[in-house]
Amino acid sequence: MKPKPSTILEISVLAIAIVIIGLGVQIILGGHITPGGGFQGGAMIASGLILTLIVYGVKNNPFNLSHSYINVLENVSALGYILFGLIGLFTSGFFLYNIGTDIYNIIPQFIQMIFHYPDPTNAGIIPYLNIFIGLKVLAGLTTVAIVFYGFENIKNDS
Repeated sequence: MKPKPSTILEISVLAIAIVIIGLGVQIILGGHITPGGGFQGGAMIASGLILTLIVYGVKNNPFNLSHSYINVLENVSALGYILFGLIGLFTSGFFLYNIGTDIYNIIPQFIQMIFHYPDPTNAGIIPYLNIFIGLKVLAGLTTVAIVFYGFENIKNDS
């Protein structure tokens, strides 16, 4: 049985994890114009969740780290990535074609305007793909950490 961590550790780890998760979200959302992106931001968010996993365990975690939550997160991210790829395939003939910028002028205007936003750094669907990749990496790394945490610890965690 895992001993209960001190109150100072519980409070400080939660605050540190929230800051790390916030920085990970910032890396994901700015990944199309700055170094970084979905993988780096997803790894940062996962490290914040893993930090809380070490201190709180799975059952008492302030974030919902249940199997069903992680499973839904991973499935939604994979489905979103494939869906954006198929939209590009069906509208242009190329999988993951950037329909928001449309450099070859082959996308109908009404479809292009859905993903085109008025910004000088317009990246089309790249920010959306960064979000899906970040969620996928987050779910994968968190799942690995939960498995490394051990099934015995999960069963005995109170």
